[in-house]
Amino acid sequence: MSDLADPRFLDDRLAHWAETTPDGEAMTYFERTWTWAEWNERVRRLAGALKERGVGRGDVVAFLDKNHPACVELTFAAASLGAANAIINFRLAADELDYVLNDSGAKLLIVGKELRGNVDKIRDKLTHLEHVIEVTPEGEDGDEYEAMLAAATPVGRGDDVDPDDVAIIMYSSGTTGRPKGVQLTQANIVAHTINAHEGFEFEPGDKNMVSMPLFHVGGSSYVQFGIHDGFPSVMTREVDGMSLAGAILKGANRTFLVPAVLAKVLDSGEDAVKLFGSLKTFAYGASPMPLPLLRQALKAWPNTDFMQAYGLTEVCGVISHLLPEAHRDPGKEERLSSAGTLVPNAEVRVVDPDTLEDVPEGEQGELWFRSPQLMKGYHNKPEATAESITEDGWFRTGDIGRVDDGGYIFVEDRLKDMIISGGENIYSIEVERVIAEHPAVVDVAIIGIPDEKWGEVVKAVVQLEGEATEEELIAFARERLAAYKCPKSVDVHDELPRNPTGKVLKKDLRKQYWEGRDRATV
Repeated sequence: MSDLADPRFLDDRLAHWAETTPDGEAMTYFERTWTWAEWNERVRRLAGALKERGVGRGDVVAFLDKNHPACVELTFAAASLGAANAIINFRLAADELDYVLNDSGAKLLIVGKELRGNVDKIRDKLTHLEHVIEVTPEGEDGDEYEAMLAAATPVGRGDDVDPDDVAIIMYSSGTTGRPKGVQLTQANIVAHTINAHEGFEFEPGDKNMVSMPLFHVGGSSYVQFGIHDGFPSVMTREVDGMSLAGAILKGANRTFLVPAVLAKVLDSGEDAVKLFGSLKTFAYGASPMPLPLLRQALKAWPNTDFMQAYGLTEVCGVISHLLPEAHRDPGKEERLSSAGTLVPNAEVRVVDPDTLEDVPEGEQGELWFRSPQLMKGYHNKPEATAESITEDGWFRTGDIGRVDDGGYIFVEDRLKDMIISGGENIYSIEVERVIAEHPAVVDVAIIGIPDEKWGEVVKAVVQLEGEATEEELIAFARERLAAYKCPKSVDVHDELPRNPTGKVLKKDLRKQYWEGRDRATV
């Protein structure tokens, strides 16, 4: 791609491939495949349909469905008019959906057929919403979205559109109060696609598997890689084994998924492991990869490039990455537990959260980042924006970590997950990494629970495969950690609660212990 100028607008590369390789395969979804020319035409028609319905620069539209190429089309079309696409988590309850749609101020909503009823129930509360358009997974008869495209007049990008216009609004998981809408501009998303590109060098014949939910940056930012490079994508509606296998059988060989998916594949038998061995690149992120699982994966798929991505929605996704060669460096195995090194055009500081002074190299503090990928701010929340972004452009992540002498970033914990026991700071990730090494442990979460003497103490919540007693797991930890860091008790669950992106819901695990007490349950 070195002969191509970097894009300025989100739809630059889509238009380029439509002109230079019009008949090349662009996107496959179920049994439908569109060429670059066809896909670009759909986006231009959608832009025309939005304009006909009064959508212009500064407006917001919304998308509510499982994964569907229409979501990407809406992002491109809205951006070409200077508008933003608020991509909504399809798992939201009615009260949450009501809040997000009203907070976004969306004028138009594209909603999946199976979710239309959820919107109809709260339709009278959606005061900004003027148009609701239904879309079906496979473009069946009566599909309102397809009919709208067919009837529309294509339009190009508006002359007044600016790269700093907000293109996507993604709502945070809302673990502290109401969710916040993260505003990502066209310039932010383009910068992320270019900066985080290393490790995704497509080759002739490659196809990109897009399976992470599009309401997450792991979906909507990741889909941009294939579009940027002009390689076809295969999008799955779900992140289940059958859908992923189907995409691989259609030729998809590069992907980004959460570690929990990898664990399920390894547990699914020889045929599944062999099929996934055809992947050239397996990027993972959104939650930590337990070292035993990573070692098992590296052994099972010796020819696959593994790449870890660490980041946040506020920086469009990836801000640091552990590249394939670092995964198989026998002399630096300790770096497998790191989040790798900064992507280009990014800076990091490690700051004492109390004094706001930088800590010495190798010591722990809050990770701050500065990058052109950084969001414009939180939608309708200037105070929250000011709390998160300093006047000189540093984003305060709320993650505790350190940077070693080689520039490798180690994410140790969330500030809110840090356990303070008898005045000592305990980082849950450090304890989780140790417990995860026990051969009977499949999954683990470390939480703090109230204690009259110490304020709070460490509890391990584990999922087991095999036999292990509470005493055995505590003794295992004591052999490897200082006593004050070790669990004082262990709970065994059939499965740990996770959100749609694979993160363990520690607030749910803590809730029963902290009900009615002062400590936050987030």
